[in-house]
Amino acid sequence: MLKMPQSSKDQMYYSVCRIFALLSIAGWLGAQPRVGYVEVYGSRKLSKDSVLKIIGAEPGGRMPKSKGELEERLIEMDGVVAAAVEAYCCEEGRLVLYAGIQERGTPPFEFRQVAGESVEVPDEVMEAYGEFASALARAAAAGDVEEDLTQGHSLMRNAECREAQLKFAGLAARHTATLKAALERSGDTGVRAMAAYILGYAENKRGVVDDLQGGLRDPEQEVRATSARALRAIAVLARDKEKGILIRATWFVEMLNSVALGDRLEGSRTLNLMFDELTEGTMAQIRERALPSLYEMARWRHLAHALPAYLLLGKVAGVAAEEVEAEWEAGRREEMLKRIEAQLSPKKK
Repeated sequence: MLKMPQSSKDQMYYSVCRIFALLSIAGWLGAQPRVGYVEVYGSRKLSKDSVLKIIGAEPGGRMPKSKGELEERLIEMDGVVAAAVEAYCCEEGRLVLYAGIQERGTPPFEFRQVAGESVEVPDEVMEAYGEFASALARAAAAGDVEEDLTQGHSLMRNAECREAQLKFAGLAARHTATLKAALERSGDTGVRAMAAYILGYAENKRGVVDDLQGGLRDPEQEVRATSARALRAIAVLARDKEKGILIRATWFVEMLNSVALGDRLEGSRTLNLMFDELTEGTMAQIRERALPSLYEMARWRHLAHALPAYLLLGKVAGVAAEEVEAEWEAGRREEMLKRIEAQLSPKKK
């Protein structure tokens, strides 16, 4: 059975995203490594070639110097209302450059408003999370970020990280109300992300699911990613041990249309995990709103990112998993995708 790859970089999405964002930006501005692939997503009316022309990067070339400048140039294109550019390591030692756009009139991923209040979080919570962040940075530098989600939250193999994580259950129990308030209302992005992460360790998982689902609509990707990772771990627990925990799939479907790469990755991975519990309404939502996004993701050349969307499309189309996986392993991904497209296309009368 095919398993969705989780490279060390993939697993970094789940926590302390700010650390890795800073590292990524520093690397981008510094050595300017070579580009392996350039992937464009979100183009419906505009051609991908027109987007690539604006980017001006090509396989084997150097990484563009300014992420912000590229995004501004993409937004200046006629009909583009939002854009995001992200470099991802690595494909055969080279970076994958992703350029996402949202065109006017396409399904947006709508965020909630955050009150922007000052929510005071206890010192013991801040200190424990800071210790974990430091331990995680060291573990990530060593490539030691493997985790176990079967308890409904992350427990990392790295001993230092795991020791820090084991404190979070007690903190979540003692400060549940404060953490919920911080996730919903704090004006500090880092505080909201921290609150989402620690709430995932609450003993009563049902009691925090709605709060974490609210975090999926946060205007900052750091908070959305952390909330999504916490919910995915709870979904593992619900699937394997504790039935009856309801995680609504609506916002994970909407994340597939996001201009942010991380949203799309989290949405496709989590929907795969939850697939057997998806309602007919959610299936209809995927078919009506997310198929174009899934098709383009499933064709990405960076296989670790393409596989979740490819598998999800097979499930939505009702193709046997064994067939879908066999075609992937045989290098006939495109043939399977064309078959899926034919099955999911509206029938002509």
